[in-house]
Amino acid sequence: MHPNPDKNLTMNKPIKIFSGRASTYLAEKIADSYGQTLGQVQVTVFSDGEFTTSFEENLRGSDVFIVQSTFPPAENLLELLMLVDAAKRASARHIIAVIPYFGFARQDRKDKPRVPITAKLIANLISTAGINRIITVDLHADQIQGFFDLPVDHLYASSIFLPYIKSLNLPNLVMASPDTGGTRRAAAYAKALDTGFVICYKQRAKANLVETMQLIGDVKGKDVILLDDIIDTGGTIVKAAQIMVDNGAASVRGFCTHPILSGDAIEKIEQSAFNEVVVTDTIPLKRVSPKITVLSTADLLADVIKRLQNYESISSLFQFK
Repeated sequence: MHPNPDKNLTMNKPIKIFSGRASTYLAEKIADSYGQTLGQVQVTVFSDGEFTTSFEENLRGSDVFIVQSTFPPAENLLELLMLVDAAKRASARHIIAVIPYFGFARQDRKDKPRVPITAKLIANLISTAGINRIITVDLHADQIQGFFDLPVDHLYASSIFLPYIKSLNLPNLVMASPDTGGTRRAAAYAKALDTGFVICYKQRAKANLVETMQLIGDVKGKDVILLDDIIDTGGTIVKAAQIMVDNGAASVRGFCTHPILSGDAIEKIEQSAFNEVVVTDTIPLKRVSPKITVLSTADLLADVIKRLQNYESISSLFQFK
């Protein structure tokens, strides 16, 4: 009889939390929430830009959690792969990659001839490096979980956002999606909060550039919550906010898990019709903005690590009544 591999994750086995350079700010909060100090990692950079990583403590027999989001530059992904390989060669018992933001997730299919499916390539690279499990937050496409032949704990920022939305006590709440692809997300929030939802229909002239946008639904006198998984250039969600106001919305707030905020996105938000944009810390903000509120994922991720060690349900964190 073969033992259950999940039984290897037990409370009496040591666990250690480490981080790549891109996510140290978040990993420190996760480790603190879990109740331990962040493990020591050293990164040595050579004169030509090549770098190497090393763990500065014993890993033998430990369950090792490595926190690293894979937003650009690609060195962040490479550093994660190197840390996983180093942990494997140091005889870690299990290696769990905590990837709050899974980069390259928008390249999850061939949308034109002769292009890569980069999200699948990244999944192959991470798996080959030697991880045993992945923890991530709000994948751009749910089906990316199927790119891995190992357990993926796909977490949702809804467990952070919903309590915050409720605390606002908005009188005429309605959920909204800035595009048809986010309809399912808006519907799920609407069901949890017992509200209606509306949709924006957009057509792109090219990537990162919205040509036209139309509203499907009524927002007159409503307090609108626009939901998305990422804000990149800010063009889509800022345009959606303006359409809400133009159609009589009383207020407009944006909720987004991953604040990529490239180029002048923060400036666009500050000059937009938004009352507030709420994001998480899966990606660090380039600068503080009075219109942007950051909610931390640290307690959620620390809780999931504890639940893994205790064989407790993770899906129950996202069941809202």
